[in-house]
Amino acid sequence: MTEAITLHGYTYSVYTRVVRIVLELKGLPFESIEVNPFEDLNPSFLDLHPFGRVPVLSHGTFDIFETAAICRYIDNTFHHPALTPESPKATARMDQVISIIDNYAYWPMVRQVFSHGVFRPLLGTEANAEEVSAGLASSKKPLKVLEQICGEGFVLSGKTFTLADCHLAPMIDCFARSADGLGLLQSHPNLWRWWGGISKMPFMKHTDPKLPALVP
Repeated sequence: MTEAITLHGYTYSVYTRVVRIVLELKGLPFESIEVNPFEDLNPSFLDLHPFGRVPVLSHGTFDIFETAAICRYIDNTFHHPALTPESPKATARMDQVISIIDNYAYWPMVRQVFSHGVFRPLLGTEANAEEVSAGLASSKKPLKVLEQICGEGFVLSGKTFTLADCHLAPMIDCFARSADGLGLLQSHPNLWRWWGGISKMPFMKHTDPKLPALVP
């Protein structure tokens, strides 16, 4: 009997969605447990994630946090379809993309542009236009680097899916829900072409957190 999979995460967390996409691509059934990291957390969850963030994956009695580690574990445990390239160069680029996203793209694109330009207004909470402007400015360099990698062809090619695609897609989805973010994305032809393909994939629809789009 296959061990049960449980995903502890927040509906609107891009990192929770990354794991959902990987599970979707693998065709794996799982139980979802909603955890809002912006509220007081249950001590039992803090036993799973001492830093109080999401997501956490439980597979049988094995618990793991940190999105990149979770996705690697899923890909290594459930082999089909493989989401890690066979080529060492492509694998290195995949890891590089994931690191770029986590270290340089997530905060400006999601926590600044999306959060203050889209998410907070939807919730009726205070937004900061200066944060949006700062996020757009800080997004330019990681987008430029990702544009170059996308054009290179090792990963983000649109021909095959890797963990890099899974990691980037939720970030771009959020960023493109802002009119300013969409405009900046469209100025990067390789990324725009990649997004035009991946945004239509069934796994994007199935993992959509159902936020209303504020742009056409």
